[in-house]
Amino acid sequence: MVRREKQPNQGVPNQGGPNQGGPNQGGDACLEARRRRGARSQRRGWWAEWLSAWILRLKGYRILERRWRSPFGEIDLLARRGSVVVVVEVKARPNEVLGREAVSTRQWVRLSRAVAFYVARRPKLAMCDIRFDVMVVTPRRWPRHVVDAWRA
Repeated sequence: MVRREKQPNQGVPNQGGPNQGGPNQGGDACLEARRRRGARSQRRGWWAEWLSAWILRLKGYRILERRWRSPFGEIDLLARRGSVVVVVEVKARPNEVLGREAVSTRQWVRLSRAVAFYVARRPKLAMCDIRFDVMVVTPRRWPRHVVDAWRA
């Protein structure tokens, strides 16, 4: 077996493979496709939240916050109806079953901490009950509102 020493690049531009960028731009094309998918998912999520907010308004809820951020995480929708503050997690999925299963226990813990932080900063809401709902948005169907999906 003969070992060959690597020759240093002498003024030759990077002719790297698909993940190295070079003139063939293989890595950039892959990265660009990933960015487009991410942007498409973000638009779908924004649309699902907007549609869910309107459905809740039609049901008599008052939207307090959309995409509210705290040190503990983000809450998609915060709504109020009477003396109940509703934390709504919006899931855009291909079918309803996947949407219901998409909310993990870890995410519920994060949401409960975030809503506790929200209520602590607003004394008027201190006496309100808190409820956690899920809105599942599927293609070509009305959003499905799962009331009281989880209890703190």
